Amino acid sequence: MNFAFSEEQDELRRIVRQFLDDKSSETAVREQMDTEAGYDAAVWSQMAEQLGLQGLIIPEEFGGSGYSYIELIVVLEEMGRSLLCAPYFSSVVLAGNTLLHSGDDAAKKAHLPGIASGETIAALALTEANGRWDEAGITATATASGDGYTIDGEKLFVLDGHTADLIIVAARTGKGVSLFTVAADAAGLTRTALSTMDQTRKQAKLTFAGTPATLLGTEGEGWTVLERVLDLAAVALAAEQVGGAQKVLDMSVEYAKVRVQFGRPIGSFQAIKHKCADMLLEVESSKSAAYYAGWCASELNDELPSVACLAKAYCSEAYFHCAAENIQIHGGIGFTWEHPAHLYFKRAKSSELLFGDPTYHRELLAQRIGL
Repeated sequence: MNFAFSEEQDELRRIVRQFLDDKSSETAVREQMDTEAGYDAAVWSQMAEQLGLQGLIIPEEFGGSGYSYIELIVVLEEMGRSLLCAPYFSSVVLAGNTLLHSGDDAAKKAHLPGIASGETIAALALTEANGRWDEAGITATATASGDGYTIDGEKLFVLDGHTADLIIVAARTGKGVSLFTVAADAAGLTRTALSTMDQTRKQAKLTFAGTPATLLGTEGEGWTVLERVLDLAAVALAAEQVGGAQKVLDMSVEYAKVRVQFGRPIGSFQAIKHKCADMLLEVESSKSAAYYAGWCASELNDELPSVACLAKAYCSEAYFHCAAENIQIHGGIGFTWEHPAHLYFKRAKSSELLFGDPTYHRELLAQRIGL
């Protein structure tokens, strides 16, 4: 089997990297992470209108480009490399995939064109105060009311939940976990931005008090959809982590070449050589895991559930280790606020915990393969 990227995919990578080098420089990242919205609206529009990134995996019938998950992996790897501050992951990966796999054609027609054009920012509200990523962690309730439903409960750690125009909520009805769409200006909805360690990825707390909602898909079958979406999200995040890990490796190697100590570059010392060699091994292994998982996601084959867990667990640990070693190799300057090393370190740590930490995913993998 050949898992090399095609010429078109390599060209996509080149174009996206060129765009992000220009629009998501360290200066731009620092500017956006200090704002409440957490992204530049002009750049967000350019991503949609000039590059078509928001509609990449959305079918053409709903205003997208209809590309596969492999192209999405390429784009997310570059976004992870540049620490892009934008609601891309929440809108496209989480909400977009939920709509695509909901089986609700009316909802797809209503919401996917807006996501594809960049006009609609969407979010998925799943996790609650218990911090669980499984079905048992969903305790918010939805009650039938007239032609629709009302939701009561609280959702935490909602990516871009405070700026989203459309919110997809997981809540329980008498038939089990179900999915609902809620408008940002719905009555009884309170949105509060959270203070987070990783300031480049905004999160929010959403409180629902008799909030009107519309059923998405089939009542009681929400977890079947979410299970698939969480696997796809784990693969997407693994690709993003690969991009970040490669970037901190590049930073470390470059610094080891130019930093002189005791009359010679520090890269000539065995201890630094070993650190860089270990990082290279982890980065290349992460790429293998993430790229294979991306192929499984594009095929939606039987391997996806197990490979998604494997990729998320391995890439999380590899990225965090590489980000920490990057700080060590840079020495004193690596600990300063002015140096970008801490930005990658914080993103690595938050990504490690997002959708479940490596221990959770190894346990899930063991269950799925029958150990």
